[in-house]
Amino acid sequence: MGGLKGLVKKGLGEMGFMADGGVINWFPGHMAAATHAIRQRLKVADFVIEVRDARIPLSSAHADLQSQLSGKRRVIALNKKDLANPNIMHKWIHYFDSCKQDCVPISAHSKSSVKKLLDLVEFKLKEVISREPTLLVMVLGVPNVGKSALINSIHQIALSRFPVQEKMKRATVGPLPGVTQDIAGYKIAHHPSIYVLDTPGVLVPSIPDIETGLKLALAGSVKDSVVGEERIAQYLLAVLNTRGTPIHWKHLNNRRMEGIRYESEEKHEYNLKSLKRKRINPPNKSEVVYIEDLVMEVQRALYVTLTEFKGNIEEEGDLEDLIEQQFGALQKAMKIPHKASEGRLMVSKKFLTLFRTGKLGPFILDDVPHP
Repeated sequence: MGGLKGLVKKGLGEMGFMADGGVINWFPGHMAAATHAIRQRLKVADFVIEVRDARIPLSSAHADLQSQLSGKRRVIALNKKDLANPNIMHKWIHYFDSCKQDCVPISAHSKSSVKKLLDLVEFKLKEVISREPTLLVMVLGVPNVGKSALINSIHQIALSRFPVQEKMKRATVGPLPGVTQDIAGYKIAHHPSIYVLDTPGVLVPSIPDIETGLKLALAGSVKDSVVGEERIAQYLLAVLNTRGTPIHWKHLNNRRMEGIRYESEEKHEYNLKSLKRKRINPPNKSEVVYIEDLVMEVQRALYVTLTEFKGNIEEEGDLEDLIEQQFGALQKAMKIPHKASEGRLMVSKKFLTLFRTGKLGPFILDDVPHP
């Protein structure tokens, strides 16, 4: 992937990152307080659920905490498994298994999925500690990996198991040795009593290199405004092209890619923001057809531009030319009025929304390493 690597490296100057090989800091200094608080909590935690994004199983790890976490009993919960390619996910499970690290793909919004995770936590704790009356489980993860959604699901499961907790917002655990204040958490098991703790504050990801930073940005763990939607979209296009993903779309959607489309019952302008999980009402039929048609037009635009491109995408300059063509093709596919910079920004935002909500298909950005 010479073209991709070259493009990523070139981004250093344009994005204003440190080019001296040091850790890239995209965050204000006050965030250090949250990391300090988490380190203190880790000292008293008996078990850790480390939440990562299943699309970036390594990039979404908090590098600065790994040395401390390696000494703890833990399970890595690969969340958003529905957005990750299942054909590659099993390789990641095998990878973590070869590293002797428990790993469970989950969907934080699915109670059955979360229950399986909690069953493993309970089994692991009962297996190794039978003499402790109270055990503490800590949930941590970088932004937007689904930590809050997981804690909410755990809360609901905890209430169903121990309804008395409903009378108080949280079950109080403690006081504990070495901790100056009580720690709040939810009871999930008895004999021994197991509590899942709330993680204090937001855990800021440490970003050791530019490509890890771009992956985190693409997955939404870094604010778009920090990196810029156009740069993130350019990186996504570079990854899709160098992997030949649009060719794969052609095989999956052959008939519709050839121009056979479903017509919606009515013209409908649909706001892509409504794809996000917080939406209360499901989309109606015309909205679904609108999204399907939009996705198909986007996939077709990328397939055509890639297959008709005469350059070498392994070359940085050629890859840049292809991506430039694709921005134009996407603008036409999305029917965005031509307004140079504004049009390009709108294309980027829509394109990223389609990717992040899984409409372009399941995808894993990280390459599986050799154990």
